[in-house]
Amino acid sequence: MTSPDLFTLHLLIDNQDVAVKNYLEVRDPGRFAEVVGLVAQADASHVDQAVLAAHKAFGSWRRTSLAERSALLLKAADLIEAQAGSVLELMARESGMLVGTNKAEIGMAANIIRDNVELAADFLKPRQVEDDASWVSVEKRPIGVIAGIVSWNAPVILTMRKLAPALICGNTIVIKPSPTGAMGISTLLKHMAALFPPGVINVVHGGAEVGHALSTHALVRKISFTGGGEVAQAIMKDAARAIKDVQFELGGNDPAIILEDARIEDLMPKLVGGIFRRSGQFCFAVKRVYVPESIYDTFFEAMCREVDQFKVGHPLDPRATLGPMNNRHQWQFIKDLHERTRAAGADVIELGQQLDPASWDQGYYLRPAVVKRADPDLEVVTTEQFGPLIPVVAYRSEADVIRMANQTELGLGSSVWSADFDRALALARELEAGMTFINQSGTSRLGQKNIPFGGVKQSGIGRESSEVGLAEYVQYHGINYHKR
Repeated sequence: MTSPDLFTLHLLIDNQDVAVKNYLEVRDPGRFAEVVGLVAQADASHVDQAVLAAHKAFGSWRRTSLAERSALLLKAADLIEAQAGSVLELMARESGMLVGTNKAEIGMAANIIRDNVELAADFLKPRQVEDDASWVSVEKRPIGVIAGIVSWNAPVILTMRKLAPALICGNTIVIKPSPTGAMGISTLLKHMAALFPPGVINVVHGGAEVGHALSTHALVRKISFTGGGEVAQAIMKDAARAIKDVQFELGGNDPAIILEDARIEDLMPKLVGGIFRRSGQFCFAVKRVYVPESIYDTFFEAMCREVDQFKVGHPLDPRATLGPMNNRHQWQFIKDLHERTRAAGADVIELGQQLDPASWDQGYYLRPAVVKRADPDLEVVTTEQFGPLIPVVAYRSEADVIRMANQTELGLGSSVWSADFDRALALARELEAGMTFINQSGTSRLGQKNIPFGGVKQSGIGRESSEVGLAEYVQYHGINYHKR
């Protein structure tokens, strides 16, 4: 049963709301007593309906001209920007992320759509060559129905990184958002879907059983997943049964390497922002900081001063600069990691201001914490925290720090901080990562458009963004005409 007084999110299949028997109650991670809304929980039969709708739509969508597909996607980009104001509070209350963070996310997601449209114009052109004996055309064709399975921490960006390249290349899609990050993105998807032919965009909700139904469905041709390694392993096993293609954007344990010539006061706001944005809950957040022994104490004091400026509170509180964690599982993991780190003899320094201490136990709140002189082999250094906790490790040589930075099976992002570009670039090229940022902890606007986003080792398979991301959503067809 659903309540007329609560925001209620149904499934979206063939451009129609589909009501179901079971709905998940989503509570505000900053105010446990408040129910934000109800989210429909699909079963295997609903997944089948959604995939069949996408498969039916694929027959005509793949033949729709690139010009028409481009025009519709550009309208969709404008639409989600126009609709941002209607979902910002909803997104903050379901996710715990600050309103300003969500607003920036929607703007970036709109640019992701526009970038894919622009890049597709050249990318989708066939490559044709000929000689006296024959003519050859190598053409890019859509794959079919794509399953997009998305994490809760940045659902609008993560969804558009799958939807935009899939649709511009002529595929159709079934999106499964995370149960704790579904309402805002699914509302935007419903508005977007109305621009497209029925069945091009479909949305189902649910847990692992829904993901399994998607990844094993005979008509799903590719699975694109953003999330954790254990779920990726399960999807990969499902995909192997039918030799399905997969693309994974998984976790990272991103090192930030400070060189002794770095300008500490200039870099600190950018570095700390790259650690604690979204309360540390994003894949390429800085997860460990390496500092030369010669400047360690000065650096650490400056870092603590910067971190201590955070004000921790509910995301709708305009004073808040750090919100709660999204869910109990991750909150408990970080709390336990605090204790294990202290038990190992490390100094865990909690900083920042509690805006409303009396209601602290009514949400998944944690103060930002910094681990002083962390041993490089501590769990807090070798694991991905995915929360507001950062270890700061001392090092003595570049060879030493390169070895420590690379001694992990994760390799998503990384960063080097220095006043000397050539030196920083040389070090960046030694790091085992999909991306390295110099004097920042993320991509610029130019980087967002041109850098293939993804990692090496166990941080993923394949890439998103740029023409490399577009290549994830096509298959190649060669045609060879023999003249004689």
